[in-house]
Amino acid sequence: MERGGRRRRCGSLCGVAAAAMALVLVAAMAAAPGGEARLSPDHYRSTCPGVEAIVRSAVARKVKETFVTVPATLRLFFHDCFVEGCDASVMIASRGNDAEKDSPDNLSLAGDGFDTVVRAKAAVEKKCPGVVSCADILAIAARDVVAMSSGPHWTVELGRLDGLVSKSGSVAGRLPGPDMRVRELAAMFAKSNLTVLDMVALSGAHTVGFAHCTRFAGRLYGRGGVDASYDPAYARQLMAACPHDVAATIAVNMDPITPTAFDNTYYANLAGGLGLFTSDQELYADAASRPAVTSFAKNQTLFFEAFKEAMVKLGRVGVKAGKHGEIRRDCTAFNT
Repeated sequence: MERGGRRRRCGSLCGVAAAAMALVLVAAMAAAPGGEARLSPDHYRSTCPGVEAIVRSAVARKVKETFVTVPATLRLFFHDCFVEGCDASVMIASRGNDAEKDSPDNLSLAGDGFDTVVRAKAAVEKKCPGVVSCADILAIAARDVVAMSSGPHWTVELGRLDGLVSKSGSVAGRLPGPDMRVRELAAMFAKSNLTVLDMVALSGAHTVGFAHCTRFAGRLYGRGGVDASYDPAYARQLMAACPHDVAATIAVNMDPITPTAFDNTYYANLAGGLGLFTSDQELYADAASRPAVTSFAKNQTLFFEAFKEAMVKLGRVGVKAGKHGEIRRDCTAFNT
């Protein structure tokens, strides 16, 4: 779906911290290529100085209603940035069901993530109408849900515009899949200028995630039986929660140990055969990513610093500027 089309509205591992700070400062000072925005933490200093506090308040209210807000909002940010860049194109609702959110790969995105952005945008519009993009609100909200679940806090670069295109057909092949191996994952992340270290750090978001049983059923009920890389007790637990004929709506926590805390337990889980997806467990099995997994499992501070740096880098992917974007009045619809 493009603007002007039919639409609907709807409700190594050392020194990471220093490197992250340097990257933020360089990006804030340097001009971006044509069509991309120049990002800065101070972008709204004069036009909407209270934007981050407004968004944080809306996010806090939503998190209080349901913890699902945390993984849903974080996953929404990932799925947005990996397709057309961080431009809130995933937010568009289409009457013809042909926008990004209608892609099969996005149908499992929880509504609470969309609702978080819509609510935050409404609150911002009351104070600063027509000033703050939905893409920036999503970036701030993603940071806030992590901080509100005992995770790290970082400075969010701002100045993105909202995209003018959202097509279901653009999604296939651009999102990490649950059955991918490290080589495939690394190639996909590299297209967004993200390293293997970034990939492992961002995968740590699964510490507060959940997944529908259908996404990993093949590891339990495949032709060869239960995937041997699963811890046997964990496999039995999963089979009890996800029987062979389970409904497509049933989901389980991706971190069975500390599912509501953003911490480094996810990495320790991988060492114990508690990786829910093949793509999770492969991070520990593959020699290219295992050192980072092991380091993060031992040192939560190291994980947090790497995650912050990776989120800043992800937030720079494909950002729009000038004629390539707009400030939407409604995050779910292009401006008329």
